[in-house]
Amino acid sequence: MRKIHQGFTLIELMIVVAIIGILAAVASSNYQSYTKKAKFTEVVQASAPAKLAVEGCFFEKEDLASCAGGTNGVPLGPTTSGVVGSITVASSGTVTATGTGNLLTGVTLVLVPTAVNVGVGSSLTWAKNGTCVASGLC
Repeated sequence: MRKIHQGFTLIELMIVVAIIGILAAVASSNYQSYTKKAKFTEVVQASAPAKLAVEGCFFEKEDLASCAGGTNGVPLGPTTSGVVGSITVASSGTVTATGTGNLLTGVTLVLVPTAVNVGVGSSLTWAKNGTCVASGLC
């Protein structure tokens, strides 16, 4: 009996290596984008207490102008930690959170409150602005 040895040709192996290389290039760019989004989530979560404090101040005072950082129970902002550079609250209740680190330097989240039905049944709506919107991080 005669056995025939069959295997892959050099061209077939080169095609497989090229396909794996293309998949790896696409996957690495998607992974970096995923990593940035995951890190920016920490910045968004760190802004939540300031946002909650502005809401509490608004429901008590019924005026966003009195809900600045450091007044009426609204914090000045937490100390920086991790990827959170700073969190500030403007006199209109606008919360600005800034990222830091090699992936998030200069990326900001700006939460702008708008009063709806001031008085009985009043509420706040929040609009997201900042550089995170354009870069798709928030």
